[in-house]
Amino acid sequence: MKEKRFQLLILSPPERTWGINMKVTGIIAEYNPLHNGHQYHMSETRRITDADFIVAVISGDFVQRGAPAVMDKYLRTEAALKSGVDLVLELPLFYAAGSAEYFAMGAVTLLDKLGCVDALCFGSECGSIGELSALARIFAKEPEDYRLLLQKELKKGHSFPKARSLALEQTCLSGSAHDRALSASPNNILGMEYLKSLRKRGSVITPYTIGRKGSGYHDKTLPLLEARTASASAIRHALKENPSLSAIRPYVPESVYHLLDTAQNRSFPLYSDDFSSLLHYKLLQEASAGFACYLDVSGDLSGKICRNLLRFTGYESFCRILKSKDITYARLSRSLLHILLHMTQAQMEEYIQNDYIAYARILGFRQTAAPLLKALKTHASVPAISKLSNAKHRLDPTGLSMLEHDIRASHIYRSVAAGKYHVPFVHEYAKRPVIV
Repeated sequence: MKEKRFQLLILSPPERTWGINMKVTGIIAEYNPLHNGHQYHMSETRRITDADFIVAVISGDFVQRGAPAVMDKYLRTEAALKSGVDLVLELPLFYAAGSAEYFAMGAVTLLDKLGCVDALCFGSECGSIGELSALARIFAKEPEDYRLLLQKELKKGHSFPKARSLALEQTCLSGSAHDRALSASPNNILGMEYLKSLRKRGSVITPYTIGRKGSGYHDKTLPLLEARTASASAIRHALKENPSLSAIRPYVPESVYHLLDTAQNRSFPLYSDDFSSLLHYKLLQEASAGFACYLDVSGDLSGKICRNLLRFTGYESFCRILKSKDITYARLSRSLLHILLHMTQAQMEEYIQNDYIAYARILGFRQTAAPLLKALKTHASVPAISKLSNAKHRLDPTGLSMLEHDIRASHIYRSVAAGKYHVPFVHEYAKRPVIV
């Protein structure tokens, strides 16, 4: 039987407890940049979940692959609002630039703490909640035979994704080639992490998934014009190879194209190598102490960074120098970003102990979203922050620490953009939510 494009994990959604006569669906995204596939996801999300409002949780100015977003969070917020989202919230830096597990847990926790979200809809390569949830249960429970096999493969020097796939292959629970392929696909991996996070929290949010259309997640070549659906990776690659926007215009909504056209050579685009000087300075300053205190940086990796520091010529080339069988390029890029932005393991542990999320930072909303904003004010278990100057009166020390990291990261991002394009620096306290 042909697999359906989407399925419900729970046949009958749990009864709402917040007494709101509207349906709210969450989306977790980066929109780096927003393209036609994202707009399709929005429209299908509204259709299959019967959503009155869509809340998007997006990364701030740095993204999960350990790089700066190609366009800043306010541009990406405006793009999302003009493409069909009703409210945009910022995923705090420690989760936005974290591993897939941290990224998913932070975003799911934020949606869960809003107190009014009925559903979560995400894209996946397989388009099947049933298959993803079966694997998610294995990864969440980590049965002893799977756990031992995973440790065995990690000790052989395999990267975590490869070790997990090999452990799954050898375990009696789910060793089929189909399941191995499922567990190795980028969007499927994130989808399973979302499902794990929902289970861990005991959330009443009902998950849906939509099969990914068009190019693969890692594809770096723009497809034929007739397809009109390119991956974000391909669009970024095309922009880097040729600054003209004409090549990518067919693959993004027209409203997004005009935003890019206006922002080009003013704040957009930014790439990892634009941060090379800042990173090099940070590495040179702290080399004597090492880097093992930072999130995702092991003692071995810290030593490797120190031994190769004199070979540093740029952010991306340094990642390639450090890359090996047991550590992926994305993991290296994230680790270097954690060093650059001073993201320590101790701070992450503190945030986890305090249930991950301490606030909902509003980046923008549509004027028609007043009922949704009212629902947040009434039902959210964390404060909704729209004006930074009010945050210190509403957040505890842990929340303030998390928010200050977000603000500092945005200042670093904006300072690099200002230097690259010779435009004035605008600090976060001068910014206001985008309203369309």
